[in-house]
Amino acid sequence: MSDPQTQSEPATIEHRYRRLNPFWTWLLIVLSVLSVIFSAYQVFNLGHFMGFVPIENQYYYAIVALLLPTTFLAFPMFPKSGRDGLPWYDLLLFLVTAGICITLVIYAIDIVDNGWEFSAPEEMQWLSLAFVAIAIEAVRRTGGGIVTIIIALFAVYPLVAGSMPGVLEGTTESMLDTAAYYALSTEALIGIPMRAFAGLVIGFLLFGVALQYTGGGQFFLNLAFALLGHVRGGPAKVAIFASGLMGSMSGSVITNVLTTGALSIPAMKRTGFKPHVAAGVEACASTGGVLMPPIMGATAFIMAINLEVPYRDIVVAAVIPSVLYFFALFMQIDGYAARSKLKGLPRAELPSLKATLKDGWYYVAVFALLIYLLVFMQREAQAPFYATGLLLTINQLHPKHRWNWVSFVDFLVAVGRLFAELAAILIGIGLIVGSLSYSGKIGTLAFELLQLAGNNVALLLLLGALASFIMGIGVTVTVAYIILALTLAPALTDSGLNPMGVHMFMLYWGMLSYITPPVALGAFAAASLAQANPMRAGLEAMKLGTIIYFVPFFFVLDPGLIMQGEPGHILIVFSCAVLGVIVLSCSLQGYLYWVGDLTKLGLMQWPVRAALLIGALALAMPGNDVIGMDNVELFIVGAVLTGAAAAVSLLTRKDLTPV
Repeated sequence: MSDPQTQSEPATIEHRYRRLNPFWTWLLIVLSVLSVIFSAYQVFNLGHFMGFVPIENQYYYAIVALLLPTTFLAFPMFPKSGRDGLPWYDLLLFLVTAGICITLVIYAIDIVDNGWEFSAPEEMQWLSLAFVAIAIEAVRRTGGGIVTIIIALFAVYPLVAGSMPGVLEGTTESMLDTAAYYALSTEALIGIPMRAFAGLVIGFLLFGVALQYTGGGQFFLNLAFALLGHVRGGPAKVAIFASGLMGSMSGSVITNVLTTGALSIPAMKRTGFKPHVAAGVEACASTGGVLMPPIMGATAFIMAINLEVPYRDIVVAAVIPSVLYFFALFMQIDGYAARSKLKGLPRAELPSLKATLKDGWYYVAVFALLIYLLVFMQREAQAPFYATGLLLTINQLHPKHRWNWVSFVDFLVAVGRLFAELAAILIGIGLIVGSLSYSGKIGTLAFELLQLAGNNVALLLLLGALASFIMGIGVTVTVAYIILALTLAPALTDSGLNPMGVHMFMLYWGMLSYITPPVALGAFAAASLAQANPMRAGLEAMKLGTIIYFVPFFFVLDPGLIMQGEPGHILIVFSCAVLGVIVLSCSLQGYLYWVGDLTKLGLMQWPVRAALLIGALALAMPGNDVIGMDNVELFIVGAVLTGAAAAVSLLTRKDLTPV
């Protein structure tokens, strides 16, 4: 296996960053370290001992002041040019941004006491306008053109609301008043996205980078190979395990594909997986990783703030859906490997399980501490700091993994770049929240959606799925989720659906564009590593990830699948869902356990597989009024269809050679 340091920052994304000289590199490091220190100061309530407790908006402005200016250090104006040295215009932007943010920190108390978000002095209005323009430019550099256009359109909406048609019509506001609201209220630039970042995300980002740079990614990859590399379809099953863990840490589908896929995809191809199938497996595994507890990326923290619940509740709710997704992916890979008669890698070429655990036991210990603090102690803000401290301490005591000075600096630079990127994106996304909040359109849009659906819950869910998918195309999951949480979520919850289920529903459907053509960004990235046709890889990823299209409907209709309800009911719906996932995998891959390869049935395979597909959905679907059947009726339908399909298969061909 290759050295983890070579995998922690793929060359394919290095072009995004500017090559800085030592002075600017250390300035980036110092500002990011100060943001960590100030975050810990706030999270651990050290102000009570130090004699200074910043008010809420003052703390958020301070974090912005430390991180937003670094965007203009780390990210060049255009990715393909100007990567060497710091040009004068970026130095100017750095200084102006720092000056604006420091001014806001100084006047934070006046902003609150005098209600400046609605009645700011003229000089503060102009400063706010400059702040908004800088935030949009920072988003363009870090998030790309599509995200910037969407944010800009929302940002200017209050200026033209009076000229908009139909439900979009509102009261037109002046440019300076709007800018002041965006910059000075706690509902826009320092709104929910930034509050999540400053309150929770910083610690988890630090932990994720520390885990990656101490060799955690390589450990989990070696552990996966040691456990599963020898079984049929082993390298693909390794990809599920490793990409799931890495994706949860990184929160980025593309980064996850480029890191774990660099090792898993060649191993899959070597054992007989077709290139497009290998790419599809990696894309699905990396996409699912972002939805897997305990970290789940920045969006989950924003969800916790939106729902006003502890982050622990989001983690618990995500357990069963992520288990169903990865179990379905595992079963499909096993069916594909069985039908194709694929074997695993020779044991002699695989790392030893005993040696792997002996060398990296402390990664497991650190994860155990993190989960304990999150779930049992309910210290979601403090947990990543404790986990990071333990990880770095043990790492430096371990002679094999101990950092030298260069490794330490590389780690700090990676932290600085990540903080600059995510802070800029989340600050910009706050303009979406501010636009809808300032114009008062949130409640109006929810009412219009309910009217459009005629209070039909099933139709509203379908509209919600379509809207979530469209919003997820070409933009970050966080952007898609925030827009939908403000516009669609109230309509769905007003129709009687569980709030947690609704928000999880939007998160899942917002992720689907990563594996669904014609966009399929995750699949296309994996296809480049596998040297496969991108569209074939996308279609294969869509097939392998089929269950993710249905699971959101399952848990939004029955909260038992997000751990809400009586334990007995949760166990029943989960068991039925697992059974349905197994049958669904058999249908999609054309391999039925204890029966064999269904493709040998010729044309008869299609009605058999169709019966299995319908039976699988009946088994997995929770019964409720929307469906019109209860759990028992659905189970009977599913069992009859599945049993009939198996019987027809055995009677039609008796030489299916089950494995």
